[in-house]
Amino acid sequence: MKSSNNSIQTQPLIKFILISSSICALCLMVSMLLLSTTKLLDLESSPQENVDASTSLEHLVFGLGSGRTVWPKRKEYVKLYWKPQKMRGCVFVGSLPKDYQSNNNNNNTNDKSSLPPLCLASNTSQFPYTWGPTGQLSANRMTRMVKDLVEMNYSNVRWYVFGDDDTIFFPENLVKTLSKYDHRLHYYLGAPSESYPAAQNFSFAMAFGGGGIVMSSSLAQVLAKVVDSCIERYPYLYGSDARTYSCITELGVGFTKEPGFHQDFPEVDMVGNIFGLLATHPLTPLLSLHHVDRTEPIFPNKTNIKAFQHLFEAANADSQRIVQQTVCYHKQFSWTISISWGYAIQVFQNHMPLPDVLRVPQTFRPWSEETVLKDIYNFNTVPIQPDPCKRPIIFYLDNVSSMEDGAIISNYRKSFQNCSYDMASLNKLEVIKVFSKKLDLDIKQLLSPRRHCCDILPSRADDQLEVAIRECKDEELIFHAVAK
Repeated sequence: MKSSNNSIQTQPLIKFILISSSICALCLMVSMLLLSTTKLLDLESSPQENVDASTSLEHLVFGLGSGRTVWPKRKEYVKLYWKPQKMRGCVFVGSLPKDYQSNNNNNNTNDKSSLPPLCLASNTSQFPYTWGPTGQLSANRMTRMVKDLVEMNYSNVRWYVFGDDDTIFFPENLVKTLSKYDHRLHYYLGAPSESYPAAQNFSFAMAFGGGGIVMSSSLAQVLAKVVDSCIERYPYLYGSDARTYSCITELGVGFTKEPGFHQDFPEVDMVGNIFGLLATHPLTPLLSLHHVDRTEPIFPNKTNIKAFQHLFEAANADSQRIVQQTVCYHKQFSWTISISWGYAIQVFQNHMPLPDVLRVPQTFRPWSEETVLKDIYNFNTVPIQPDPCKRPIIFYLDNVSSMEDGAIISNYRKSFQNCSYDMASLNKLEVIKVFSKKLDLDIKQLLSPRRHCCDILPSRADDQLEVAIRECKDEELIFHAVAK
């Protein structure tokens, strides 16, 4: 009887011990799970950088290809966008100019304070090049530029940007665009040629080098280790961009197209007047222009370099809005007004549906007339009207000013009168004044871009038209509303 009582008294104690042990084991398992999850998250995160930190200009390193004989002229284009205190990189040449090492040359001293340094490219004479007699052996040197640049061991690099000495970059727009991407992943960005025959001949999935090639730091580090073997395997390719593309393709990395890069006008693409491209730019930040010394000046009565300096006056005021196209309609006169901000405004004397306004006027011409595809491009074009009276009147940027409250006023002045038809109201118009706010796109706007709207403001003078650019409302349509 006594033994039975002891057994009954012991049972609650045993249950308590079992429950307590189970709870302790469960707590231990949860702690281990949380610890392993934390370690996994730490492993996925970069040990050196916080991915949430915004990409800035200091995270980019530029590699520009040039030559000793052409650099003295083309360096003026690099001066347009280079910011010595914020930007890093090198201009790679096969041999240094004789006076470059001299500190007694005043021009050389000024260049060093306003340009990237000249760097001697590594010797590539051991690599074959069999494309043909009209090719350039420098293609091997340009291909190896990624290896040269990576081995210079710049710190805290997220993106490597490659281009030519006659490539004009828009650095702030590059930073904004690259902020969409994770630099820790393998990215190969750029754009194919605007010319269909050129893209067909090389590849529609290749970043054409003159427009700019951008690689994430993770991809560039890997490519630098294997690029020599690719140069040896592809001696028959024409340019460095084709070799780079082939090597990146062998790494299994795909091409990410960014339409703000513009290969534009090398020997195989286009020449002439690029007004059409700048007046109807895609709905994306302008990132680059190429071969600008082979085109007509983009502003009338200016030299080529002076014209681009004038464009940068607007770009410096609002880089993200430069050449962004906004269209609105004048109800009273049935005008269609197409604004390429910071560049030019086209005023059509009649109503035009928005899709028609967005087509690129074919102000340029193909370089070669030998192919049946010479007039085919990788965007929608529209022929120039043979009747000058049916063409739009063009107003080019005159000046731009920034206000303390963030407002920006840009003025555009009439270039010339197309014809003598009686259009009294349009004939009187001499200046168009545009009001806007500085554009600062967030990630959502970059991933899902939307065109801005504009309003015609009450006129303060007979010879002046005022327009305000703003964000469109949720259900707002850009079309010609017929006055009731």
